[in-house]
Amino acid sequence: MRKFLVILDDTRECLNAMRFAAMRAHNTGGGVEILSVIPPDEFNHWIGVGEVMRAEARERIEAHFNVFAKWMQDKQDIEPTLVIREGVPEEQILAHIAESEEIGVLVLGANTGKGGPGPLVTALTKQAGNLPVPLTIVPVELSKEQLEAIT
Repeated sequence: MRKFLVILDDTRECLNAMRFAAMRAHNTGGGVEILSVIPPDEFNHWIGVGEVMRAEARERIEAHFNVFAKWMQDKQDIEPTLVIREGVPEEQILAHIAESEEIGVLVLGANTGKGGPGPLVTALTKQAGNLPVPLTIVPVELSKEQLEAIT
């Protein structure tokens, strides 16, 4: 089964990327894999403090995942899977794609405004020609109706 890989983070654009991936998977008989990467700079503390912060980050990710998973199950009949990795986000995304034969499409949400589309979109579009899967970029400003129409 082809899976849509979507990145779970604390950005506003993540929501539309999740919606797109779930809708597209539902309409094409695919699946959704949700990847969240905990950056290494979050744990540059004493060992005990770093472990507590790592556990808290995992709890926060799992709580966010549960919200998206419930919506995907209820509205799109999709059972997403969650993968949590630690490291530099761009490197971990590429490594995960390389390690998983089921990933068929990488889905990223793009922000608007002065800050640009976001660090992941910026970094990964520079490497788009070398990616082993297609990259779909979903604008944050698309409405639910527009997403439904294009998926």
